[in-house]
This record gives sequence, C-alpha cells and structure tokens, in this order.
Amino acid sequence: MSAVIIDGKAVAAAVRGEVGERVRSLTAAGVRPGLGVVLCGDDPGSATYVRNKGRVAEQLGVRFDLHTPADDSSTADLHALVEQLNRDEGIDGIIVQLPLPKQIDADVIVDAVRPDKDADGFHPFNFGRLAEGARPPVVAGTPAGCMELLRRYDVPLRGARAVVVGRSAIVGRPMALLLLNGDCTVTICHSRTVDLPAVCREADILVAAIGRPGMITADYVKPGACVIDVGITPVDGTVRGDVDRASVEPVAGWLTPVPGGVGPMTVAMLMYNTVALCAARRAGGVPASLR
Repeated sequence: MSAVIIDGKAVAAAVRGEVGERVRSLTAAGVRPGLGVVLCGDDPGSATYVRNKGRVAEQLGVRFDLHTPADDSSTADLHALVEQLNRDEGIDGIIVQLPLPKQIDADVIVDAVRPDKDADGFHPFNFGRLAEGARPPVVAGTPAGCMELLRRYDVPLRGARAVVVGRSAIVGRPMALLLLNGDCTVTICHSRTVDLPAVCREADILVAAIGRPGMITADYVKPGACVIDVGITPVDGTVRGDVDRASVEPVAGWLTPVPGGVGPMTVAMLMYNTVALCAARRAGGVPASLR
C-alpha cells in the first residue's frame, strides 16, 4: 500500500477560483472586498507570507491595504491602527501578522480586531462560536484548509478517531474543534502526552502540528490512516514537515506532502474568509459554505 498524496496546490487553486468568481459577482454589484494587513517587525517568514497574501489578493481582485508600522511601535500605536481599519468601511477583513515585536501585547491587538472583520479567525468571539459547535463566518486559515483537503479527498469524518498533535490556538485547538464538529472522536496530544506513538496509532486521521521536522514516523501511524502534515520548518535551505514522508507514505492511506500540501491552502482560505466577511457585512449574506 502507498498513500494517496493530497495535492494542496490543486485544491488551493480550486478554492481561489471559487473565491474569484464570488469577488467578480460582488464587484459587479458595486462591492469590492477589501483586506487590511498589519505587518510589524522584521521576521523574514512573516514578510514572505504577507507578500504571498498580497499577490493572491491582487490576482483575485481583492483590495489589499498593507500597513507596516515601525518595529519600535507600542501596543497603543498598533491598537490605534487596528481601530482605524475597524472604521474603514472598505476593509472587510483584517489580519495582524504574528509574531509581533516583544514589546507589543499581541493579545490586546488580536482582541481589538472587530469580530466581523476577523479574517484570521483568532478573535475570542469567533473562537468561542467554534467551540460551542456553531461554525462562525470564518475559521483560522490553516485548520480550515486542512478540513477542505479532507472534504475534497472524501476522507471519512463521521465516527472517525482523530488525533491532533499540537495544542496551539492557531492550529491545534481550532483543528480539534473542527474535527469534533465533523463528528470525529478527537484526542489532542502535546509534549506531556504519555506514550505519544501509541495514541497516534489509534488515529484514523492524524494531524501533526508541532514544528518538529520528521518527528512523526511510521511507528506513529495506523495502516490506512489519513496523515495531515501542518509542519513547515526551514532545514538546510529546504522546508520540512513534521512527518517523515519516506517511512509514513508506504503505511498511510492519504498523506499531505511538504511542500505542496497544507501550505497553499492557508492563503486561499484567508481570501475565502475575507470575501465571506464582505458578503456577510455588505452584501446581505455569506457565500455558499465550503463545509
């Protein structure tokens, strides 16, 4: 047996195509979706990520407003900028690129974003809606992208045993909630989990989101399981995932590669979120759900 390789590039292209159609429809009705991005700090990964967002937004016809406050900005400075974007009627989605410089209280800034403009899905209101089982208008881009890959590759969810390795608020926790809302039985694992390989081997769906290159080997994988690799770690000029593909591919039923798996989905889903927020706030409804 060899795993079906999940083509994130192809699925992301399909999602962008659907979003582009919705943008054209909104624009024809006189409503152009707008995305405001705040990039503060000198993190090279963040700068590259934001450039990718801008490129895709331009391709789709989404207004892209990039704000780059000085590295020595204060929490009050960024709070004022976010409030400015909150008031801008032409901005439908707001993204504050993380991480922020150490002197800035990131929680204060994330909480300052209006929930109905929260393109990242990080605001406590939207996270809380997800936790109570009611899907909010937007969900964090990476977990939403993972779910879309599962859906488009017909990976069974209802009744499946799912294990998420990693408990961050950006990926692990929302991923677990989305799987739970999809009728999976979910376990969240972390650095204190006892006998992690044994727990992972129980999974029909295994999501690795820990940032440790190659940690998940065949010993962690149930034969035929779907393995979603969220890890993206630079190693010697290349990008590696959390999954050791060479050992896992012969065992798994489905596998996302790195690169080319989950990564392309994140920006596509952020664009979907922006257009969904625009439609909900300015055009009387949310586009057809991607489930």
